[in-house]
Amino acid sequence: QVQLVESGGGLVQAGGSLRLSCAASGTIFSIDTMGWYRQAPGTQRELLAGISRAGLPWYADSVEGRFTISRDNRKNTVYLQMNSLKPEDTGVYYCNADQTGMAYWGKGTPVTVSS
Repeated sequence: QVQLVESGGGLVQAGGSLRLSCAASGTIFSIDTMGWYRQAPGTQRELLAGISRAGLPWYADSVEGRFTISRDNRKNTVYLQMNSLKPEDTGVYYCNADQTGMAYWGKGTPVTVSS
């Protein structure tokens, strides 16, 4: 089993920045794609960014140019640098990882952006 633990969330003013981290532990062989999702109040969970093991990123239109996803395969950790935060970025941010065809999720870290 793989466990994912997110960290770095909190309260920030609009225009500010946060850096989220997600560390994987447990039975690690070779983690494939990792990603970050967000669930805002009253909405469905949304994929914000993904990254392949080789480091190729993908971004949702809503965060393109503001967020940067990266990973450190040696540390089994994925990061999300969030800049120019907006109130609509508020929500619970979840880390996801795939390994040998199985998907794993963290418990989430809340982010609140105040105006």
